Order: sequence, then C-alpha cells, then structure tokens
Amino acid sequence: MRRYCLIAGCFGLLLVCDCGAARNRTELAMKPAPQYALGVVFHDANHNGVRDPGEAGLGRVRVSNGCRIVRTDAQGRYRLPIDDDTILFVIKPSGWMTLVNDDNLPRFYYVHKPGGSDDLKHPGVAPTGPLPDSVDFALVRHPELGQFGAVFLGDPQPYAQKEIDYLAHDVVEELIGTDAMFGVTLGDIVGDDLSLLDSINRTIGLIGVPWYSVLGNHDLNQDSPDDPRSDETFERVFGPAYYSFDYGRVHFLVLDDVIWTGATDGTEASYIGGLDPEQLRFIRNDLALVPANRLVVLMMHIPLLTPEGSEPLFRPADREALFGILEKHPHTLSLSAHWHMQQHCFFGRADGWNGPEPHHHLICATACGSWWKGAPDEAGIPHTTMRDGAPNGYSIITFDGHRYSIVFKAARRPADHQMTIFAPEEVAAGNTAQAEVFVNVFAGSQRSRVEMRLGRQGPWIAMRRIEAEDPYYAAMKEAEQSPRPPAGRALPDAENCPHLWQVPLPADAPRGTHLIHVRTTDMFGQTYTAHRVIRIR
Repeated sequence: MRRYCLIAGCFGLLLVCDCGAARNRTELAMKPAPQYALGVVFHDANHNGVRDPGEAGLGRVRVSNGCRIVRTDAQGRYRLPIDDDTILFVIKPSGWMTLVNDDNLPRFYYVHKPGGSDDLKHPGVAPTGPLPDSVDFALVRHPELGQFGAVFLGDPQPYAQKEIDYLAHDVVEELIGTDAMFGVTLGDIVGDDLSLLDSINRTIGLIGVPWYSVLGNHDLNQDSPDDPRSDETFERVFGPAYYSFDYGRVHFLVLDDVIWTGATDGTEASYIGGLDPEQLRFIRNDLALVPANRLVVLMMHIPLLTPEGSEPLFRPADREALFGILEKHPHTLSLSAHWHMQQHCFFGRADGWNGPEPHHHLICATACGSWWKGAPDEAGIPHTTMRDGAPNGYSIITFDGHRYSIVFKAARRPADHQMTIFAPEEVAAGNTAQAEVFVNVFAGSQRSRVEMRLGRQGPWIAMRRIEAEDPYYAAMKEAEQSPRPPAGRALPDAENCPHLWQVPLPADAPRGTHLIHVRTTDMFGQTYTAHRVIRIR
C-alpha cells in the first residue's frame, strides 16, 4: 500500500500519522493524488446493518485503513486515504459491538479491491467495483462488564472434514453455553486446504459467541508468489489480517506475524515470523490512542520466542521494534500458538524488553494437539497428546481491568484435570530414594509452586522444575515401537517439557499401598491437586 501523509482530513478530523515531516514539496508533488474513502459510524438501533433515518452518527470512534487511524467527528463521519487494495475497518469501542454473520464472525470491515484478487488455487476477494459514496459501519449497544472471560483456541488445523468432526465433538460441544464474551482462534484455522474454512466456521460458530480469527501459516494462499497476496482467501472470509478492538477496559490487537517468502528463482516457498513496516506503523498509531492504564493484549500465531539453538523463527529486529512500541504500556500480555506445546514466557531486559515489568507471553495449547494423532478413544477421537505431554485443549482468560488470570482446559476432561503424575507402580522398601516422581503441570510456569507428599500425614516436599521429555509421553512413544502398537497415527517425537517437575520418593517411606499427593499453585494463586497410587513392598 502506498504511504500517504495527511495531517488533517475533512470534517476537521485528526489523522494519526507517523510519516514524519521530512518530505519536501518536490517529493510530494511527484506522488499521485490519493483517493479518499468517506463514511459514517452510526448507532444501528434496529440491528439491520443499514443506516436508516434517525440513526445517529457516533463521534470519536476510531476507523483505520490498516495504517492510519482517524476518529469520527461529532456526526460520526470519517475520511481516510485508500488505494485499490485497502481494507477499511472500525475499531470496536467498549460498550458497542459490530454485527456478526450467521457463523458469529464479526463484520467490522469493508474490502476495497476494484479488480479483485489474483487468480489463486483458493478464491480470494471478488472484484468489489467502484468505491461507494459512503462506507458506513454499524455499531449496536452492548453493555460490557469490567470483568469478563474469553476463549483462546490454538491451531484447530484440520486437513479433512473428519478432523473438523473431531474438533466438533472434542472441543466445540463442551463450549456450547460458555459464559465467555467472545472467542479467538490463534491461527492455523485449517491445515492448508482453505476450502475447509466455511465448514470449520459453521462448526465453531455454534458456540454462540462472536469469534475472531488470527492468520496462521497454514491459512495462507501457498501458491502466492509473495507475502502481500498470500492472505487473499483469509481476507475474503475474515477481513483484515490485523486489526484491533476494545472490550470492557481491555484493548485487543490481532496481529499477522506470518511472512510468506513465496517461491521465486527456484527457491522453496516458506515463511518466517515477523511484522512488516506498515503493520508496525498501525500498531504504533493504534497504541498511541490507548490509555496507559488499559491492559493491552496482543494475539498472534507465531510465538515471540525462538528456541535455543534454532534458527530465528521470529525476526529479532521486528520483535525489538514491537517491544519498543509496547513497552510504553505498563500492562501487557501476548498470546500465540503454532508450537503444539504450551509454555509461559517472561521477557526481560536480556530479551530486549525494557518495560517496568517482564512481558508475559503465553504459547497456548493447540485444539488439535499433535495434529489429531495418537490412539483413538471410545468415541473414535485420537487422544492427540501434545509433544510436551500435555493434552489438547484451550485457554480461558478472565480479564478484570488491567488484571487477568488464565485457566487451561483439557478437551473433554474435567476442569480440575491440570496435571499428570508419573511414578513406578511398585518400589522396594529401602530403595525409594532412587525412585523419581514426575509431575507435568500442563499450564505451569517458572512462577508455579509444585509440592508432593506421600500419604496423608507426610510432609509437603517442594518439587524441582526441570526441562526434559515427559516420561508419560515417552512411554506412549515406546508403546508405538512394540510388536503390537496401539491403533492410530504415530505421535510426533517428544520435545523437552517446560512445565515438568521432579522429586525422589522419601527415603524412609514404609511398606504398603500409598497415595502420592501433589498440589500446585500458579502465578494467579489458583491451586490444583492430583493423586496417584503407589505400592512399596
């Protein structure tokens, strides 16, 4: 998209602009005159999406072209520069809601592509024709409490309708009736076959709450020669690949952090994590209008963390630029998926973060777990345990002003299923100190406290956090190599688990059948317990 530098638009609107003043008259004169979109943000009293007589315009509502942001005037009017590949969108303010379609996808945008998308395997946007005289955005009143919950779903990633059916029975059905105010899929909505988008949207839409979407690397038009044209199908279905909205006293930013390299000069097409300059400008302009006391929540697909010893997956310069913008806000949280593992990360000065407190980044568990692999259960659904030994599932986050708390929910498991305990079935008395107990706390972090005791009267013993393969997962992989392996597709190789704890049994453990008790308290003060039977002979 071309860059425009307009300080004041019509109706006296202030246009947020970071282009700088270092342009001389000759340079500006060489640029073609920009085209402008005009429109109104209005109170849609009858919820029909059309501005009818008597429906008032709404002032001071933010509208964007993907880079610039303006506030509407007292009559709800705005003016923004556009080109022939622009998506205009309203930034939903607190206390209001955009309309949703039959699948509960928010309709907060207008796509302007007069020539439509390029000819790709999966269809993009059809030609939109001339720009309307007025591009209007409807908002309806929507009271929003200070405390509310939202559901965050990582990587459903179905490669066929059968796997959408798995998702329906494993995740969607138990979310029907949720008291969450909205949900978000954190990318990899499907697994490369973009023709499945309609089906999965109809399925997730049954949950019954507005559902936002993040672009993942498996949601791209992979026959696109470059990044700008790799999200054409996503735009047709969901609208802009990055945008923002307010809910209650929280500001949410959806980011597109997947950069498609295309396939040129005989190189293999691939992707890398990062943010292009125009998106960074949008983030800067967007956050400039967010009060400092608001919690800012970033939602992306590729994590900001690069595993030690790996090639940089998220471009370091882009992360540095993002941190430079974000660290001006004292209350922040970012969410991603992609890894098919779960991990809490806390970025500090050693990572280039200079905010007053470490930045909390959660790599969420994936809905598809290990790509719908593993032995099927009695319902025919693979157990699909992730490579860190945690089950597939999703996160429920409760927001209260700038505070928040996170609960992991394992798919089709009780809410208190938060860990597995791995220990021998039987240990010889006098040899118990050589027997290790391992506990995988699925949503644990370095800020968690994990303790174990043997029996009801034994002392609580602090467990030590380690990074190693989960032995429970290793046992499943070993069973796959046995002469009679379980049914189902083989699980992926194990990865070191970042939420694994270890402690030996007490050396003076008496003979008998005992309960191992484990309790854990997380960074939010939430405590969970679990038990396992062990025999000491």
